[in-house]
Amino acid sequence: MRSYLTVSGAAALLLLAGAAPAVAAGDGADRSFTIEDSRITESSGLAASRAHPGIYWTHNDSDDGPYIYAVDSRTGKTVATITLRGVGKPRDVEAISLGPDGNLYVGDIGDNLNGSWDHVWIYRFPEPKQLKDATVRATQFDVKYADGPRNAEALMVHPTTGRVYIASKNEDGGGLYEGPAELTTGATNVFRRVGEVPWVTDGAFSPDGKELVLRSYFSARGYAFKDGRLGTDHAVQAPLQRQAESVTYTADGSALMFGTEGEQSDVVRVDVGGSGGGDDGKSPSRGGDSSASSAGAKDGDAKGTTLTGVLVLAGIGFLVFMGRRRKSG
Repeated sequence: MRSYLTVSGAAALLLLAGAAPAVAAGDGADRSFTIEDSRITESSGLAASRAHPGIYWTHNDSDDGPYIYAVDSRTGKTVATITLRGVGKPRDVEAISLGPDGNLYVGDIGDNLNGSWDHVWIYRFPEPKQLKDATVRATQFDVKYADGPRNAEALMVHPTTGRVYIASKNEDGGGLYEGPAELTTGATNVFRRVGEVPWVTDGAFSPDGKELVLRSYFSARGYAFKDGRLGTDHAVQAPLQRQAESVTYTADGSALMFGTEGEQSDVVRVDVGGSGGGDDGKSPSRGGDSSASSAGAKDGDAKGTTLTGVLVLAGIGFLVFMGRRRKSG
């Protein structure tokens, strides 16, 4: 969901479109693509299919209905629309994640008024074996936070334990919340705060579960993840997008895919590179806390991204100044 700062940032990004370098991928699936479906105007979550190579599951974030879309990264076209039944009317769907049980988990967890809902929902349904339009029965879980209601846009299912995590969204920093070992329908599922995180719009676990990447509107960070807790963190190279809303790993873990809202929105691939991550030596492209360079990326790309960030912030400042000037005029 948008805030004043977000809209200003989006406007600045549009003014500066083309300034951020794109990271190219090879031919075939899992490369950067544009979502062509005119129905998808607020793509707010991404999940890479394991059953269908090159397919990404997404959804609109509100006022759309119980619909999930399968988009082919080769063409950008929707190849299946899934309608969920057995759930109430979705309120503010913000995230989607694929669990090790082969189920897709959909997070109806947005709360733009920061505490207006005393509970939120998670919907779960099996990833379809065939890519065709279908209506499927989903299981609905009631969710509450142990420390009270809050806004959230990131839901991640751990790829080995199957445990669900939610990252709350707040300009002053949010929390990482851990769900119960198993979600149940007979009672409210209480999520408990287990870590502190920055302003987050989405997140994704690496396929081996050893890394958690969280993104915001202007940046992304990777965290070592062990025994359900956050470890050391580092900057991750991420594209600047007009309404940065989603992130997922490719199914093989070779890259991160970053998505954005808007009509014909782009999904940008950033290759995984560097060392010091999992046992396979792969980790997200890194940038030090005080350095613009990042492993696995060209220095020119990193410098370009940093320069673009400065320009974007300048653009936001200009828009805020002009807004105040109009009010005082």
